[in-house]
Amino acid sequence: MTTQRFTGRTALVTGAGSGIGRAVALAFAREGANLVVAGRRREPLDETVTLIEEAGGKALAVAADVSRAADIRAVVEAAVDRFGSLDVAVNNAGVFRGGTPVADLAEEDWHAQLDINVTGVFLALQAEVRRMRTQPAGGAIVNIASTFGLHKRSAGATAYAATKAAVSVLTRGAALDHIADGVRINAVSPGATATSMSLRPGETEAGRAERMRGETPLGRVSSVEEVTAAVLYLASDDASSVVGTDLVVDGGQTA
Repeated sequence: MTTQRFTGRTALVTGAGSGIGRAVALAFAREGANLVVAGRRREPLDETVTLIEEAGGKALAVAADVSRAADIRAVVEAAVDRFGSLDVAVNNAGVFRGGTPVADLAEEDWHAQLDINVTGVFLALQAEVRRMRTQPAGGAIVNIASTFGLHKRSAGATAYAATKAAVSVLTRGAALDHIADGVRINAVSPGATATSMSLRPGETEAGRAERMRGETPLGRVSSVEEVTAAVLYLASDDASSVVGTDLVVDGGQTA
């Protein structure tokens, strides 16, 4: 039986047009939340909204570039205008541009990852906290980091790992800054997950499954539902004393 931990609450999810972001949005909706889904492309966001509404939930899509302060402020304002509050935010939007050594990485790829993965989280945190701290019940924020970062490194993914390490540090520092405001901030660091991002160039899902049997103690990738469960836990009252953690979900790969 599905619990209803978020009935009457409003949850914002960035990067909600596919993958982990869409799965997180759908999971919040199943547990009673009103959803605001954000991302750069409107079409996949509308698809997420349709899935939520077909299941009986309420959702609003807002096209936004999280690297632009005005855009993310507009998303927060839209959430409050439509549903009356902003109780939960999941900052999931991110990009990976890698596969090459640092010396060969295009400068534009470096800046793209910094702009979305780090500045995007920073700007989202600002807009979300500024709203949540005005509310009697405060709020909860979960940032999506990665095992590539503080937890592990890999050749060809150095720039991406640097940005995700920054997300982890930003999460912990912001958590200390704003817990007195009634805003709990944490992070989830997924390892290889059953999304397209974990597929190597030209690799099939079957090929990935074979590779992961030897690379991960668990012997497989994590499902999006397993990552989503960690996000919803941290956003819920079940984690009311969890502040500034970075919860790793990677099948034991960084244990």
